[in-house]
Amino acid sequence: MGLISSVGVIWLALNWLIIVMALFVVPRNRKPTAGTAWLLLIFFFPIFGIILYLILGNPKLPKARRDAQKTLNGLIDSAIKDLKKHRDSSGLLEAEVPQKYESLAKLSTALSHLPVFEGNHVELIPEYNNVIDQIVNDIDNAEHYVHLEYFIIAIDDITLPIFDALASAVKRGVIARVMYDSFATHRYPRWKEMIKRLESDGVIVQAMLPFKLPTRGYVRPDLRNHRKLVVIDGHTGYTGSLNLVQRDYHRKDEIYYDEMVVRMQGPIVLQLAAVFVTDWYSETGELLDYRTMGVLSSNIKSYGDSLAQVLPSGPGYENENNLKLFTALIHRAQKKIIITNPYFVPDDALTTAITSAAIRGVEVIMINSEVMDQKLVGHAQRSFYESLLKVGVKIYWYNSPVLLHSKFMTIDGEVATIGSSNLDIRSFILNLEVTLISYDAKVVRNLNKIEAKYIKNSKQVTLEQWRQRPKRQQLFDNIARLTSALQ
Repeated sequence: MGLISSVGVIWLALNWLIIVMALFVVPRNRKPTAGTAWLLLIFFFPIFGIILYLILGNPKLPKARRDAQKTLNGLIDSAIKDLKKHRDSSGLLEAEVPQKYESLAKLSTALSHLPVFEGNHVELIPEYNNVIDQIVNDIDNAEHYVHLEYFIIAIDDITLPIFDALASAVKRGVIARVMYDSFATHRYPRWKEMIKRLESDGVIVQAMLPFKLPTRGYVRPDLRNHRKLVVIDGHTGYTGSLNLVQRDYHRKDEIYYDEMVVRMQGPIVLQLAAVFVTDWYSETGELLDYRTMGVLSSNIKSYGDSLAQVLPSGPGYENENNLKLFTALIHRAQKKIIITNPYFVPDDALTTAITSAAIRGVEVIMINSEVMDQKLVGHAQRSFYESLLKVGVKIYWYNSPVLLHSKFMTIDGEVATIGSSNLDIRSFILNLEVTLISYDAKVVRNLNKIEAKYIKNSKQVTLEQWRQRPKRQQLFDNIARLTSALQ
């Protein structure tokens, strides 16, 4: 009996030691909501909670990788200065944005070291298969290099033409590099065959954020590179929401996806190239020569009159770049905000920005999907609906079984963001993302036409209807919202 009593005392003491240590460690440099969620977990389940915290508690990449990002930021600054020396008489690099958005452009530049460039052509591609066809066409015309970086790359009937185009490009002397997120891609059939195919064709292949055991350089296993981008010869590029996989993502249910991709030509593509170079260096230790990314910077030329800027974000940066951008943009809105995104689990700052905009008279529209492909995220998202509907935000559900996977935002018909980033805590803190900022009213007008089509294919969610949803669903929503804070 005495032994059992001693074990109990030791166990109790250990639990309290864990709890006291957690109070010193967990809240440090962490948002109060996330810190509170972790502390509650540890208080109620000390051993389980601290083990989970040791595995998932650090939302940043290892110091060596963050230092690599700082090194690349310095090189990007030098590269931009070098490029300015070679710009032509039209002044294609640094550009002046409308005065209303000067502070926004300065914020993005300070966060990413990438300024606004002019002389670009920006084309929207909302049709799924058209994206693949266009990428294949551009690869077929590549003369120097092709760089692909995707969260998911799968070989299937839809994507096979890209693999064929890469093989043909290598045969004619083009350098092809491909990066894929290790965890996401390995979930899809034939991934080993895909990698062998690329390597046998002469493509240089690199996994991003592969799993590592808890040793030096340990990376939290759920940190993911969620970027989607293509760079061809330094003058043609792509980014957006689409992964290289067939439209149903090899799902067993009836869900399939609609996407938004932007094709760019002009100096802005060099900023996408900088993102690729950074990720390549972080994964391989090989620093690609930025001077070859534009295939001689003196050949930079204008493809149009669009002003644009690229903003990378993720746990390699000290700041939550995309969250700061989206929040600042919404605060500057005066007339109309349209948010199209499949996953909306905002933090307090973004929620306040959106509700404040609606209260001060800005028309705020949010387009989500009726169908949920990720139940936990879907229920967490729905937990925010009532507070949004109460202040007049209009919410539309894209009709099932299609999940609207597009990720873009338009403000006042003047500026837009398009990219890979969801509006959730994962994309703000844990995922590496990339966003294109377009300061071009023509691009925004074209996006507005696409938004109108989305709304036509949607049903509106009303406050009265939402309050009448089943109690069980409300419970699921609230529980999912609480778990979303464990970041």
